[in-house]
Amino acid sequence: MRILHFSDLHIGVENYGRIDPATGLSTRLADFLAALDEVVDYAVTQHVDLALLAGDAYKGRDPSQTHQREFASRLYRISSAGIPVFLLVGNHDLPNASSRANAVEIFPTLQVPNVHIGDNLQTYYVETPAGPLQILAVPWPRRGRLISREESRGLTIDQVRAEIESRMTDAISLRIGELDPETPAILTGHVTVNGSTTGTERSMMLGNDHVLLASALHRPELEYVALGHVHKHQVLRRENPVMAYSGSLQRVDFSEEGDEKGFCVVDIDPAAPRGQRLVEFSFQPVNARQFVTVDVTVPPGEPDPTATVLRALARRDVADSVVRVRIKLTAEADALLREGEIREALRSAHYIAAVSREVEGARRTRLSNSESEGLQPLQALGLYLEGRNTSPQRKDRVLRYAEELIAEVESGGPSHPELY
Repeated sequence: MRILHFSDLHIGVENYGRIDPATGLSTRLADFLAALDEVVDYAVTQHVDLALLAGDAYKGRDPSQTHQREFASRLYRISSAGIPVFLLVGNHDLPNASSRANAVEIFPTLQVPNVHIGDNLQTYYVETPAGPLQILAVPWPRRGRLISREESRGLTIDQVRAEIESRMTDAISLRIGELDPETPAILTGHVTVNGSTTGTERSMMLGNDHVLLASALHRPELEYVALGHVHKHQVLRRENPVMAYSGSLQRVDFSEEGDEKGFCVVDIDPAAPRGQRLVEFSFQPVNARQFVTVDVTVPPGEPDPTATVLRALARRDVADSVVRVRIKLTAEADALLREGEIREALRSAHYIAAVSREVEGARRTRLSNSESEGLQPLQALGLYLEGRNTSPQRKDRVLRYAEELIAEVESGGPSHPELY
């Protein structure tokens, strides 16, 4: 039994892109769809038995018709090949009101064959070409399903989060105890696991994060633990069962600059005894758009600071990449810098994210008007904190509180009620 595990598609992310005149669509949408096409091609040509998306099909809770069309056409190609698809609900898939449908709920409504939705913390039985499989789904939690308003009254946000995490852990343990030992079982969760490595930028977060202990998920009754939500691919446990984040298929921002992007493939032998069914685990890279940061320090007294920057750019391959250039220099050198020549040297790049200058003695990093216009609020705040030389710990804390404020505005009320 071969399982393909991928996550965090985030179809709809269009930052660091431009409009393709041939299609009228963002080149970044094309990036994300091209990566998904690699997943689909592998699933069909390598005859996988299950394609598992561990949450966050779209960037936002209300995907456009174009985004839904493109995603659905690729799901259809997988399902029409006789391969079941399991879609776990992530935080970006959930509506901001409990009465509204989630972003992937339309597929069973339209009776798309071979597509299963994991929107509850429960075990789903899926028939695959290689036999039955138990999938214990741990979707992004909805607060109202785990703790009532009355129970949360008077609790702080952190206390509510801790209570939700405790109840999730208890529910997972209960469901694992109910698994049929004769049928292969995997767990898929859209959560943060304690000890995982996350990015330093938090521009994709929605709502409050939930952190579960690895021991709550790493159980011998399972053959594999397929995780989503963290964009960095990593294997948290290599002993059976393997527990891994597949990571996102495309880079979202510069915090993912050095991350390899791709998906996981797991081979299971259903005939083997429980706990010994995992035969092979591998990571398959995809051709993701490169992000490149070029840092340049212009020495004091340098008569031609532009030449210093151009030499640094010549040493880097920026073709077809999203590029940012960060220049440290004195006020005297800043007055001599010819930014037009720098941008001309970057003409082979896919997108110039920024040519920023940190002027000695200045209190902030300077961006051009065109560069600042496309920034999301959390990205702009992140750049501001970087310009103030804020410590990573303080930056993370400020961004976390900013997330909660933005989520409160989006939901039309306090951040407690329905963000989970």
